[in-house]
Amino acid sequence: MKPVIMAGGSGSRLWPLSRSLYPKQFLPLAGEKTMFQATLERIDGLCDQAPILICNETHRFIVAEQLREEGVDASILLEPEGRNTAPAIALAAQAALADGEDPLLLVLAADHVIQDTHAFQRAVRAAMPLAEQGKLVTFGIVATGPETGYGYIRRGRPLASTDAGADDGSSDRLQPYLVDRFVEKPDLSTAQEYVDSGEYYWNSGMFLFRAGRYLEALREFRPDIHAACERAMQDTRRDMDFVRVDVEAFVACAEESVDYAVMEPLCSGEDADAVVVMPLDAGWSDVGSWSSLWEVNGKDEQGNVAHGDVMTHDTRDCLIHARHKLVATVGLQDTIIVETKDAVLVAAKDRVQDVKHLVSRLKREGRSEYKVHREVYRPWGKYDSVDSGPRYQVKCITVKPGEKLSIQMHHHRAEHWVVVCGTAKVSCGGEDRLLTENQSVYIPVGVVHSLENPGKIPLELIEVQTGSYLGEDDIVRFDDRYGRT
Repeated sequence: MKPVIMAGGSGSRLWPLSRSLYPKQFLPLAGEKTMFQATLERIDGLCDQAPILICNETHRFIVAEQLREEGVDASILLEPEGRNTAPAIALAAQAALADGEDPLLLVLAADHVIQDTHAFQRAVRAAMPLAEQGKLVTFGIVATGPETGYGYIRRGRPLASTDAGADDGSSDRLQPYLVDRFVEKPDLSTAQEYVDSGEYYWNSGMFLFRAGRYLEALREFRPDIHAACERAMQDTRRDMDFVRVDVEAFVACAEESVDYAVMEPLCSGEDADAVVVMPLDAGWSDVGSWSSLWEVNGKDEQGNVAHGDVMTHDTRDCLIHARHKLVATVGLQDTIIVETKDAVLVAAKDRVQDVKHLVSRLKREGRSEYKVHREVYRPWGKYDSVDSGPRYQVKCITVKPGEKLSIQMHHHRAEHWVVVCGTAKVSCGGEDRLLTENQSVYIPVGVVHSLENPGKIPLELIEVQTGSYLGEDDIVRFDDRYGRT
């Protein structure tokens, strides 16, 4: 079995913590590990093949770094543009078949919380015999309430129960069902009817099937998507840790979810017995909003979820997330407060779905807060924009040991670097020099330069930029070890 982890998405409803260039799946929102790393940990001991990761160009270095931290080897497929789940899984399936085998694919999202890993693994093991028979298995979450933010799956007739292979050696059997139909997100009263009937599950978006079986179904119902993805995989290119597909072929692919492209037409067609739902009761959440994050985290005696330096008085059922400052509350109830270096969100807990409207407005107005944090991560390290004005900007730059920024120049700004900690190898106008703590160098406008950390500890320096234009797009790269243009 080969895991396929889809690591796209922007998580806009978890702003200001989640931003488009550093979204929720790469943040530690429900524990010490990031949600992506928790997904990798969840399949440890379950899958015997290296995972395939699917992400976009923007997040590729974050994925590679978090894989490295976990000590996991994986193939990272880069999508030139997001085309939803059906094409993404098609790329992964063709990549899996290229190794000469036809493995089971366990398709997961990188941004789900599953509190009971043991129950999750039992459900997957119970579904394996069905997938080996050519079934397409989806995992239906046992509903705990009338959620209007999820799609639903109505179960049909039961199949023979399957041995879940419990780790304690006991006979633990789970009951799969044929899928009767998939249902769109309902209104509240309809959702309550679904839950009361006991016949509906939340649609988790997790699947198990053979790679070849999925492609066969995709070819039958969406031959256009199948053909576009096949063309995209015919001309792949290896780039460091990443596999790049043919851009033109993939961008021409239609945008469609796996439910619409394959699962729904299959369960309503002649081969309806091929689609199976395996119930999953494992403390699942897609953490799609701040209220759902409040639900899955541990709470104090007053029902509060507090992270960071938080002080409360007469405060109940709130989520308070302090990243950098003391956040103190008095007399609040059912409120969300999230503090970051450059933004603070205060919202009623029952209105958090509307955070996406704020993000849309930030984007329309061209504000950077929708896209990046004040602290921005790069493949070589990170920088923190400490202060700025009309003609100046101050950054704290951290370069990891052995890493190097691109050889570059700027048309509009000069830079002054002061080393705070570590050793810097600086190339400026063809001259190389080593700088240590409290030493500095000036980079004039238009001079080709580069910065490298040749040492064993992180290099920290203060950069002061001055000039008429200080945007990040005023960078002309001549050479870059990370393949950026």
